[in-house]
Amino acid sequence: MKKIFLALTATMCLIIANAQTDNTIRQRTINVNGHSELEITPDEIYIDIELREYNKKNGDKIDIETIRNQFLSAVKSMNIADTDVVVQGYSGWDGNYWWYQKNKKKNPDMKAGITYEVKVKTVDDMDKLVDKLDDEATQNFYISRTSHSNMDSIKKQLKIKAIKNAKEEAVSLASALGDNVGNALTINDPNESSNYPQPMVFSLRGKVADVADQAASAPMNVDFKKIKIEMNVNVIFELR
Repeated sequence: MKKIFLALTATMCLIIANAQTDNTIRQRTINVNGHSELEITPDEIYIDIELREYNKKNGDKIDIETIRNQFLSAVKSMNIADTDVVVQGYSGWDGNYWWYQKNKKKNPDMKAGITYEVKVKTVDDMDKLVDKLDDEATQNFYISRTSHSNMDSIKKQLKIKAIKNAKEEAVSLASALGDNVGNALTINDPNESSNYPQPMVFSLRGKVADVADQAASAPMNVDFKKIKIEMNVNVIFELR
C-alpha cells in the first residue's frame, strides 16, 4: 500500500507540474506603452526679490528695517497673503544676525541685504508688484519657478489617461490578430516628464523691461509660458 501511495503521489506531482508548465506556455500577453500630456498656464509664479541697504545722494543710509517695512507694506497693499511671502536668505552677515551687528559697528558702510520669495498668480500681478518696489533698494528680480494650484489633481488625471491610452493601444494591436485583450497583469507607476518655463532674471533698474515691453508691444494679451506635463506608463495585458 505504501508503494502504491508513493506512486500515486509521484503521478499527481507530475500532472500538476505539467499543468503549470502548460499554463505558462499557453498564457499570451501584450506589452504596450500609454501616453498622456497636457499644457497648462501656471497660476503660481514664485518671485525672488533681492533688497539691499543703500545711500541717498546726501549720504544718508536707508537701513534694512526701513526697506523691509516698505516692501512688506507694498506686498500687503496687493492683498497677497502672508503665507505667500517668505524670507529666502540674508546677505551682508553670512546669515548670522549677531555677526552682522558686531561687524556693522566696525564697518558702518557695510550694506545688508535680504531676499524674499513672493508667490503671485499672474504676469499682471508680477508687474504690479514691480511697480511698487524701490528701485534703489531692489537689486534683482528672479522668477525662480512656476507651478499650478491643482497640480496634484492634474497629474492624477493624466496618469489615468495614460493607462486608458495603453488599453486602447493594446486593443488596437490585438484586434489585428483577431485576439481580445483581457485583464492587466502588471502596471508600472507612470513616469512624469514635465517642461517647466525656465527661471528668468531681471534687473529692476528697467522695471522688468523684457516682460513689460513685450506686453506693451503685443497685439494681444500675452500670458506666461505654459507648463507641459507628460505621463508615460507600461502595461502588460493578457490576450484571449
